[in-house]
Amino acid sequence: MFELRCISCGQSYSNDVVIFNCSCGGLLEVLIDINKISVKKRDLSRRPLGVWRYKEFLPIDPDDHIISLKEGGTPLYRGRNIGRMVGLTELFIKNEGGNPTGSFKDRGMTVGVTKALHFGSKFVCCASTGNTSASLAAYAAKAGIKCIVLLPSGNIALGKLAQAILHGALVVEIKGNFDVALNLIRKASKDLNLYLLNSINPWRLEGQKTEAFEILEQLDYNVPNTVLVPMGNCGNISAIWKGFKEFYEIGFINKLPRMIGIQAEGASPVVEAFKNGREDIIPINYPNTIATAIKIGSPVNAPKALQAIKESKGLIESVNDNEIMKAQKLLARFEGVGVEPASAASLAGVIKLCKLGIVKEDERVVCITTGHAMKDPEMIFNNYEKTIEIEPRIEDLRKILKT
Repeated sequence: MFELRCISCGQSYSNDVVIFNCSCGGLLEVLIDINKISVKKRDLSRRPLGVWRYKEFLPIDPDDHIISLKEGGTPLYRGRNIGRMVGLTELFIKNEGGNPTGSFKDRGMTVGVTKALHFGSKFVCCASTGNTSASLAAYAAKAGIKCIVLLPSGNIALGKLAQAILHGALVVEIKGNFDVALNLIRKASKDLNLYLLNSINPWRLEGQKTEAFEILEQLDYNVPNTVLVPMGNCGNISAIWKGFKEFYEIGFINKLPRMIGIQAEGASPVVEAFKNGREDIIPINYPNTIATAIKIGSPVNAPKALQAIKESKGLIESVNDNEIMKAQKLLARFEGVGVEPASAASLAGVIKLCKLGIVKEDERVVCITTGHAMKDPEMIFNNYEKTIEIEPRIEDLRKILKT
C-alpha cells in the first residue's frame, strides 16, 4: 500500500525501516498506491473534518494506535476586505493557527508520533524555531513518551518556548542558529536512539498534505488557481502539493493549482536558487528576519520545494520584514485573523505579486497562514502601538477618544 522512495535516485525502502535519508543522500517521500484506495467523496463528507478524515491516504497500519489531539479542520476564510484592497475577487485564508497547539505542525505530528509508536520508540526529538517543539511536546505527552527539543538560544518566540516547557519537553538551548541545532539533533537521533521528527521525516509530512484535502473540500472541489505558502525548512509546500496531486490522481479534481513559496528576505536561499535556475542552494550562515518561524538559512527540504514549484509551474519569491508586518496588521485589522509574522509572509507575497501582475484579479487564491498570533506576543508589544494609561476619570477618557 505504501513505501519510501528517494526523490533523487528512485531507490525504494520498506515502510518498516527507520530511515530519513536514502543511501545516496537524497530525501525520501512516501509513495501511496492510489489505485488501492477505494474511498469516495461522499464517504469523506460523512466524517468529521480533520486529519484522520483522510485515513485511507495516510501511511498507517490498521493496528497502529493513533495519537491525535483532534488536529486539522481549520477554517478557510474568505478575505473579502483585503481582496478588495489588492484587487482579488476570490482571496481565501487557510488559518492553520486553529490547530490544537496553534500551528500547522500538529497535522504532521499526529502521523509522526503515531509512527514513532509503531517503531517502538521511547524518545522523540527535534530541532526547532519554536512551533515544531511546541507541537512535538504536546503529542509526545499524549503518547506517553519522552521528548527532547533543541532550540537556537535567544531566538525563540516566548509563546512557543512556553508551550514546549508546559508540555514537559526537555528543552535544550544551543549556542547557534536553527541549522546548527538541526545538525546536532540529526546526529543525536542516530547515536542516542532518538526518533527524529523534523520535516526531514517523510512520515510527518504525510499529515501536512491534508491541508490540500481540506482546502479542496472547503471550496467544494473548486480548485484554486494559486496557493501561497510561507517557507522555512520547506517541507510544508511539498506536502501540500503532494496532497493536491493525490486528489488529482484519484480523480477527485481535474486540474492542479500553481504553488508559490514565500521566504523572508533575510532567509531566502531557495529564492536565490530558483531565480538563478539552480537545483542546489547556497546556505545563508546568518539568516535574519522578524519572522522567526522561517528564519532558516539551510532548509533541508529545499529539493522537495523546488520540485513542487517546477511540477506546478509555480515560483518562489521573498518579502521583507516591513512587508510581513504590514500583511500581519492587515489580516488582524481587516479580516480579524491573528497570525504570527511568518504566517503573514503568504499574504505579503500576494500583495507583492499582485502589484507585479503575476497574480491576476480573476484568480482564486489561497494563502496558508501557519501559526497563531499568540505564538510571538513580544513581537506585537515591541512593534505595535503602546497601551495608554490614564486616571479613572471620564474627562481623561473623553480626551483620548477625541484623538
